[in-house]
Amino acid sequence: MTLSPASSAPASPVRLRPATQDDAPMLAEWDREPHVIECSTDDPDADVAFGGIEWREELADQSGVSFYRIAEADGRPIGVMQIIDPHLESTHYWGEIEPDLRAMDIWIGPADALGKGYGTQMMTLAADEAFADPAVTAIVIDPLNSNADAHRFYQRLGFEPVGRRMFGDDDCLVHRLTRAAWEGRRA
Repeated sequence: MTLSPASSAPASPVRLRPATQDDAPMLAEWDREPHVIECSTDDPDADVAFGGIEWREELADQSGVSFYRIAEADGRPIGVMQIIDPHLESTHYWGEIEPDLRAMDIWIGPADALGKGYGTQMMTLAADEAFADPAVTAIVIDPLNSNADAHRFYQRLGFEPVGRRMFGDDDCLVHRLTRAAWEGRRA
């Protein structure tokens, strides 16, 4: 996730809705935005984010253990989140990991939506939804190790770095947010 300093103007309220097949062209367009590419890879020659996900297929494969939410502000799509159960999802991206977690990925699509506080609202809504399930003990995320702005963003929300890890060719700094830390922040 690439972040800009938050502007002083308050952001419009964000709502999260399920992603549908109709969102595939928009997501493919967002994947060509330089700031989205930058948050997904350290490859300076990449011209598309996330290795060129085929969004129609990706959205068709959503399930209760791996799904996408579109963030909207004033009815305009401004971002997307992927939420998975890393213990149960079929690709085993997270490898051997304990049960009762949620893993999240977040990105703002249009460049003009950066720095408006939308990311904080998106993560807050998604964390509240995840922790509404009493079995969920923590949320994990995997920003690129090189993305210091994302590290600061997540740490402001209560995530703690737990260590570097390679996910394929991606050198990431895994962070974790426990239920206790989230509830303490929200109290």
